[in-house]
Amino acid sequence: MIPRASSFKLVIFGLSITSSWGNGHATTFRALARALHCRGHRLVFYERNEKWYASNRDLPEPEFCQLRLYDDWNSILPQVRRDLKDGDVAMVGSYFPDGIRAIEELAISRIPVKTFYDIDTPVTLAALRQRGETGYLQAKQIPLFDFYFSFTGGPILEEIEQRYGAAAAIPLYCSVDPDKYYKRPVAKRYACEMSYMGTYAADRQPKLESMLCRAARELPDLKFIVAGPQYPKSIAWPANVQRLTHLNPRWHPHLYSSSRLTLNVTRRDMVAAGYSPSVRLFEAAACAAAMVSDPWPGLESFFTPGCEILLPADHAEIVSCLRDMSESELEKIGARAQQRVLAEHTNHKRAEQFEHALESMHQPRAFHDEHPGDAFSHAASRKFAT
Repeated sequence: MIPRASSFKLVIFGLSITSSWGNGHATTFRALARALHCRGHRLVFYERNEKWYASNRDLPEPEFCQLRLYDDWNSILPQVRRDLKDGDVAMVGSYFPDGIRAIEELAISRIPVKTFYDIDTPVTLAALRQRGETGYLQAKQIPLFDFYFSFTGGPILEEIEQRYGAAAAIPLYCSVDPDKYYKRPVAKRYACEMSYMGTYAADRQPKLESMLCRAARELPDLKFIVAGPQYPKSIAWPANVQRLTHLNPRWHPHLYSSSRLTLNVTRRDMVAAGYSPSVRLFEAAACAAAMVSDPWPGLESFFTPGCEILLPADHAEIVSCLRDMSESELEKIGARAQQRVLAEHTNHKRAEQFEHALESMHQPRAFHDEHPGDAFSHAASRKFAT
């Protein structure tokens, strides 16, 4: 067991921490790892040396963790076993390429705390329901974990516990590092009426077309920006939409700070599950950006509609916001969102929640789920209550 308030060694097996190209995992791991490191913990991060990420690394040498890049699982296995032997906590992340084999190693190790971090919970659950496994996790492995941390909160946590036998399914939402994301002066390069940042996804594209492209066509004299990789060349963008194939995370705050409105579009599986905030929402809010989003269940648990975020019914309402809302009104919405995210969704808040979970294994206590943004579910309360 891990003594209260002591430092620990955390061994993470994740998709990527060195490259944010085409994935949201890297920024999530960076924020959490940096905060845990600042709080005195030691971290080791295993990342398979995938060609796609190797040629697009925007953080090749993270200073807040010991990086173990490898090409072949069998070749790195002796080092994995050494790290697990003297480690305190292990975490396997969703989409880790050798996830199933890593979990098998956790099962035979004596590491005190075993955790899974699902950054793709609705996708994982869809595969488990259909096939009983994903490429990184088997349903039969779930009871092994002391904690199943999830990017998604709400009702889906009960399914993870009741159907798949998780000891405690707990929301550990994405977060923002306020030292990296804060309001910047408007940059001429990124100044625009509305921006959107995200990797191409077929199920998101119709919403992007409806919410941004249609507004751009109705406002041809105004500038719009879409940033993100993997968009098909066949997409016919309006002439006033600027495309940025990839934007290094260091420039994300500049884009948010230079956009009158910032658009969030949610994946279909995330909408169906609810309680799945995108890290882009928290990052944009930390920069005091006025945000526009499609609606999804549980969104009001993170931002108050009409006060901290705008939920237009269609593109016509977006056009109306751009035409009719004053700079003062948009600034107030952004400022309220910033205040909310800095109070509830920073990486240091997540690190605190993670520590709290580990401490709960020592001293049983009752937890109350005051709202879906809290760290613990009712099921966790049952698990640790005496």
